[in-house]
Amino acid sequence: MIIYVKVKPNSVKNRIEKMEDGTYLVFTKEKAIEGKANLEVIKILSKELGVSYKNIKIKNPRSRDKIIEI
Repeated sequence: MIIYVKVKPNSVKNRIEKMEDGTYLVFTKEKAIEGKANLEVIKILSKELGVSYKNIKIKNPRSRDKIIEI
């Protein structure tokens, strides 16, 4: 399964919103330094979708508009 995610790093708190077009908007407290925000996005998505974090892969880790493969 492939989902599209827009990431907002350095937010006040971690949260996730599902948009009307089926994409997700993920807010994370971590900064986009050394992949910390990407790890936090994986944790947030694993909780929301009910899958193991090991099954989630980010196809384009350097972009804010991410393609996630589950």
